[in-house]
Amino acid sequence: MRSNRAALRAGASMAATLPMIAGALALGIPAAHAADGPTRDTLAGTRPAWATAKADKGSTSDSAQVSARVYLAGRDAAGLAAYAKAVSDPASPVYGKYLSAAQSQARFGATTAQVAAVKSWLTAAGLKVTGTTEHYVSVSGDVAAVEKAFGTQLHNYTKGSRTYRAPSKAASAPASLDGAVLTVTGLDNAPHKAASKDQLPGPDAVFKNSGPFSSYYGSNTASTLPSAYGKKIPYAVQGYTGKQLRAAYGAGGYTGKGVRIAITDAYASPTIAYDAATYAKAHGDARWKTGQLTQVLPSDYTRTEECGAAGWYGEETLDVEAVHAVAPAANVTYVGAASCYDDDLLDSLSKIVDNHLADIVSNSWGDIEANQTPDLAAAYDQVFQFGAVEGIGFYFSSGDNGDEVANTGTKQVDTPANSAWVTAVGGTSLAVGKNDKYLWETGWGTDKASLSADGKSWTDFPGAYTSGAGGGTSKTVAEPYYQKGVVPKTLATANSAAGNRVVPDISAIADPNTGFKVGQTQTFPDGTEQYSEYRIGGTSLAAPVIAAVQALGQEARGGKAIGFANPSIYSKYGSRVYHDVTDNPTGSGLAVARVDFANSFDATDGLLTSVRSLGKDSSLSAVKGYDDVTGVGTPASGYVESYRRR
Repeated sequence: MRSNRAALRAGASMAATLPMIAGALALGIPAAHAADGPTRDTLAGTRPAWATAKADKGSTSDSAQVSARVYLAGRDAAGLAAYAKAVSDPASPVYGKYLSAAQSQARFGATTAQVAAVKSWLTAAGLKVTGTTEHYVSVSGDVAAVEKAFGTQLHNYTKGSRTYRAPSKAASAPASLDGAVLTVTGLDNAPHKAASKDQLPGPDAVFKNSGPFSSYYGSNTASTLPSAYGKKIPYAVQGYTGKQLRAAYGAGGYTGKGVRIAITDAYASPTIAYDAATYAKAHGDARWKTGQLTQVLPSDYTRTEECGAAGWYGEETLDVEAVHAVAPAANVTYVGAASCYDDDLLDSLSKIVDNHLADIVSNSWGDIEANQTPDLAAAYDQVFQFGAVEGIGFYFSSGDNGDEVANTGTKQVDTPANSAWVTAVGGTSLAVGKNDKYLWETGWGTDKASLSADGKSWTDFPGAYTSGAGGGTSKTVAEPYYQKGVVPKTLATANSAAGNRVVPDISAIADPNTGFKVGQTQTFPDGTEQYSEYRIGGTSLAAPVIAAVQALGQEARGGKAIGFANPSIYSKYGSRVYHDVTDNPTGSGLAVARVDFANSFDATDGLLTSVRSLGKDSSLSAVKGYDDVTGVGTPASGYVESYRRR
């Protein structure tokens, strides 16, 4: 996800590296309405930060066409946020007293009169209403009509090497609407798109891992390769299975029975049912029952080339197979977006909330906070708040580029994991030993060095940083109440004396070098389409794993929804239900040896041997207690059971 601008996301967050286009989402603080003259209310955040006087290239042509969405604030926006907080807080008297979708809409949604008034205002300005939902009114028209409706001029601005349209000042709405408008999106036309949270090999070209492998951590020592950190190191695991992950995170006898999990991504894999069934059978997971996996898809897909649709197939495969491996009896609903753009991803999230398709929602997509826009932030947060009111929790991957400095040159977190209304899931390197015994975890962060030509040393060991779990301190989102007293002050106040949101909240396996094995239909060099398996990682793995663990917790509490989980997650901080993850769990440096096919398929073009260090996440560090790589830690034995007491 993260929606917004186009940014090339390249990294090594799995067994293969495939650049994906990243966009920016927007999550944060609902747009405020402030007086803008006697008859207009300002829609804060609708002028993007990059629309500066220096970048201004003049007025946009009056005849240029614009498509926009006017999001509705509803009848009680403040009441929605307040109830979302109260119903999610274990210390609140209304904790767990969720509303149905119909009840929440009737109590907090827009009235018929508000919708009619908004439509009347827009049509009177010369805009055409193209659609109406419970959440927004979509319109289209020329620039002249848009400027009349929203009380601002549209200019062209340079952004990087491109030129985009944007408002010259914040948009506004008539004061006579009495706050019925939350915000408007689409006035600027810079790309607002999302990227999956790891670099997945496209299903149109096969990817395979070369061996040797370890079957569990440390089972196969690379005795013929150079030492690292003063000792011989093991080969990377071939890919953990659900049995190993369930043992590591304390699943016990729980299976997620009776719990509904939704997964959102863009597009939809045409072979997901076959792939998921084949994978489950091959690895001893429970057989998928009829109706256990369903898909809710749009009637049409758009921007398939621009968004790299094929790359999203592997994302869906990973998410579906990881959820089922950890919570094999949970019902899974995949909700595919029509594209990787915010409007379409937002529609998918709204579809889940409006129809209460699930209690737990896994989301493995995002972008950098610098691409965040407040207008979209308001729209996203409103959906998350409606979800909280209904007992729906959203889990977002924290990112795969550590502090983002290597990727963007600027230290920042990712969105929408930075939202105060979602659970941000960080990543670890996981060691599961013989007989599925949990050994330890480090924060996920990888330095890579290649084998020298003579095979006697690692070139420039420990090598260059490649990837790691996203985390850090937000620059835009205020510190939420549930983090106070848990998150160290030095982290919370890194960007503001008042304190800001710190990411992540909780974590799970993400390192592709200690990753998860998935199965997917791919195209082989001879042109045939065949099912094959490979190891993968990224916080795209961590998010569905945590979502599945939460399903086990919901089962443990008799099926009652956990809802927005952060207040509960932080209330357990410091207890034995978490593995307190650090970067140095054994007292010395850790690394694994990895061998890859140079052509990603077979040994025809040779092999590439490298050493991958563990626990080296850019400037971020996993330390004792809460940290900005792993949050409060990872689920331990007792975490799932802890929900029985709530």
